[in-house]
Amino acid sequence: MSSAPVTISSPAAPSFFGLSHAALARRMEAAGEPPYRADQLYAWVYRRHQRDPAAMTDLPSTLRRELPRRLDLALPPPAAVHATPDGLTHKFVLELADGARVECVSMRSERRSTLCLSAQVGCALKCSFCATGLMGFERNLRPEEIVAQVMLMGEFHRWQDERFNLVFMGMGEPLANLRAVVEAVRIFHDPQGLNLGARRITVSTSGLVPQIRELADQGVPVGLAVSLHATTDALRDELVPVNRRWPLAELIPAARDYGRTTGRRVTLEYTLIAGVNDRLEDADRLGTIARDLPSKINLIPYNPVPGLPYQRPSPEAVEAFAQRLYPRAPAVTVRHTMGGEIWAACGQLGGLGPGA
Repeated sequence: MSSAPVTISSPAAPSFFGLSHAALARRMEAAGEPPYRADQLYAWVYRRHQRDPAAMTDLPSTLRRELPRRLDLALPPPAAVHATPDGLTHKFVLELADGARVECVSMRSERRSTLCLSAQVGCALKCSFCATGLMGFERNLRPEEIVAQVMLMGEFHRWQDERFNLVFMGMGEPLANLRAVVEAVRIFHDPQGLNLGARRITVSTSGLVPQIRELADQGVPVGLAVSLHATTDALRDELVPVNRRWPLAELIPAARDYGRTTGRRVTLEYTLIAGVNDRLEDADRLGTIARDLPSKINLIPYNPVPGLPYQRPSPEAVEAFAQRLYPRAPAVTVRHTMGGEIWAACGQLGGLGPGA
C-alpha cells in the first residue's frame, strides 16, 4: 500500500477512475494486452491502493513504463483540507481540472466511517436553507470525479477503515446527474474493485420523481434518502422548490415503489428548523407519511448558514419532536452533527469557512 498520494498524470489519457472493469478490459485488449490486465490493474488500484505503475510488479515492464500514457491515475489535488478539533471529521476542497472546486467530507466514529460525496459543482434546486443552493449550478461531475473523491479520502486516511459507508449527500442533486452517479456506483460496487455492498451506499434526492423511478430500474439497490423537510406542499414549495414540479402526492408513491422494488427502506431526511417545521402537528403528519412507506426517519437539527434566516431548534424541541414520532413511525433517529465547526455539516457545503 502506498504511504502517500502519488500523482501519475497524462492529459491525453482517460482517467482510470472513470472506467468500469469491462471498459478497462476492452481498452487493454485494443492496446494489444490480454483482457486480464484489467483484473490486475483493478486489484492494484482498488484493493492494494497503489497508483504508481512502477510498483505494479506483476505487470510487464513495458506496460508499466507505458501506463502513464495510456491511463491517467492522478487524483484532483486538495486545495484545502479542514479538520475538526477532535480529528474525526475532515472537509476536502478539491481542485478539478477546469478550476472548479468541489467539497467532500469524511466522518469517522468508533463504529464506522462515512464518506459524503458530491455529485455536482453547486446546485440548481435552490433549497432555501442550504448553502450549496446559494452557489447556483456550475456543472455535473463526471464519474471519475465522483470516484476520485473516495480514493482521495481513502488515501488521506491510509485506508484505515475498509468497511466505510458512502452517502451522496454533498454538493448538488445526485439524481440530476443520474448517469454519472450510477456509473460511479457500479465502479464502487464491482467485486473486483472496492467491492462495496449496495447496502453501504445511499443516494439522496430532493424529490426528482422520474429519476427515482429510473434509479429503481438500474439493478443497483442502493439506499434512497428523500430530503423531505416538510409535510405539506405549501411549506415544501418554500423550503424545497422542486416540490412545485413533483409535489408530495407524486413523490411519496415514487418513494414507496422504490422501497418495494429494491427491498430497501427509504430514509426520510427531515431537517428541523426552529419555528418552521418543528411543531407537533408536523411530527404527526411525518409519522403518517412514514407509516405509508417501508421507511425510517432521520431527524437533522438545522445547521446554520450565514445569511439565511433560519435557526436550529433547542435540544428540548428536537427531543419533543422525536418523542412525538416514536410511537407513530417505524424507526426514528436524530442525526449527531459532525463537522459544524468547519462548515462541513449537512447543508453547509459550498465555499463556507476559512480557506474554502
